Amino acid sequence: MTTLRTAVQEESRRKPRDWLAVGTIAQFLRFGTVGTTGFLIDTAIVYSLRGALGLYGAGMVSYLVAASSNWALNRAWTFRGRGAGPAHRQWARFMVVCLVGFVLNRGTYAALVTWVPLCAAQPVFAVAAGSLAGMFMNFALSRRVVFI
Repeated sequence: MTTLRTAVQEESRRKPRDWLAVGTIAQFLRFGTVGTTGFLIDTAIVYSLRGALGLYGAGMVSYLVAASSNWALNRAWTFRGRGAGPAHRQWARFMVVCLVGFVLNRGTYAALVTWVPLCAAQPVFAVAAGSLAGMFMNFALSRRVVFI
């Protein structure tokens, strides 16, 4: 099993042009499409639960559901045929790897709903900003640690 440290070391040795390979670009576009689906799920759950759980509680639940659905879609489409071992272990690795993206994603979300009145009134803007903040890190780590 590749560790996060090993994956980061391997990534640092790769040439910059590896990121520009057609296959990688196509994979990133699929990853972005899956991420858009996750964004829609994330937003729908935040809006449906914000009255019952508040914006922070709704944001936590929505992230867990959206990240799980993103794992399933990425497994089936973006990274089809990549990755070994049982699905539940791959899901667990994905969720651990996403903690890095989570910090960026939900940190941005929390800051915006706390300090920007528009985002508190319309949290879709905070969800979108958080998704973008975590997307690039999640792609790199998913590609190098989860779906290897």
